[in-house]
Amino acid sequence: MRVASAGVFWCSNCHPGRLVTKSEGLYTDSMTEVSRLVKEYLDYLEIEKNYSPKTRENYDRYLRAFIEFSRIRAAGEITSEKVKNFRKHLARGPAKKATQSYYLIALRNFLKYLVKNDYSVLAPEKIELPKVPMRQIELMEAADLNRLLKAPQGKTLRARRDRAILEVFFSTGLRLSELCNLSRYIDFKRKEVTVRGKGEKLRVVFLSDRARAAIKAYLDERPDANEFLFASLTRGGKLIGKITPRAVQRLVDYYARQAGITKRVSPHSLRHLFATDLLINGADIRSVQEMLGHANIATTQIYTHLTNKELKEVHEAFHARRRG
Repeated sequence: MRVASAGVFWCSNCHPGRLVTKSEGLYTDSMTEVSRLVKEYLDYLEIEKNYSPKTRENYDRYLRAFIEFSRIRAAGEITSEKVKNFRKHLARGPAKKATQSYYLIALRNFLKYLVKNDYSVLAPEKIELPKVPMRQIELMEAADLNRLLKAPQGKTLRARRDRAILEVFFSTGLRLSELCNLSRYIDFKRKEVTVRGKGEKLRVVFLSDRARAAIKAYLDERPDANEFLFASLTRGGKLIGKITPRAVQRLVDYYARQAGITKRVSPHSLRHLFATDLLINGADIRSVQEMLGHANIATTQIYTHLTNKELKEVHEAFHARRRG
């Protein structure tokens, strides 16, 4: 079996030449022990761990790929040899190292769940993850950031909304989905926003004076009483519901080009800037981890690959407090 496209597998162990989609399911017998245990595990992730439906879907796909490739029917059939063969299968495919690791992380966590529930299975720690090169972060320069934040011009509802979105991204380091789900009921006096992040976990983020002013100017022009903060607009400026992630991605890209920035800029680029700016200016990594909503400190440590020399260079070129 090899991946033909996202969520679709070329199943060599099923009927010859047959493509199997994630919606079909790869379990040939829904009563097999392993398929029942996977379902129980996925229910556990969704109900007990508050994982999103999308995360459940991904774990389902990763585990089903291993089960189908290895042709196992019981959890006790998971062996080091079968895991080794599956790793070779992934390595020979088109998936990047980081993507390969997702499959193995899902399998290892599934085994941890089984061990916790007293099943006699392969020890989870025997599954080693592929070494993934440290992701390099390309930072936007201070002058580029200033031009980007000033790019939405005018006093229309759209311009005010877009200005507020850019300022909120840089002020809070929110994920794209988190920004789209923000409520308009903000404690402007305390300059705080409660965010529901991954795993339904709540955290507090903070608004800069610029972000607060931009939001207030935008809300002053909002003619509706809907509770979401950022709205989608028609070409004529009519509100049509909560803003979509795709719409935000498009507007960030649009204003980056308007600002003359040649590098690719995304909502996540502003999250990188937020985190790096905090670290450069003396914030400890645990505080940054909390503000970003990272469950694991290792995720936050991607920002610490900069050396002291690079930090000095970045600090001279990029410093939020120098913004005019």
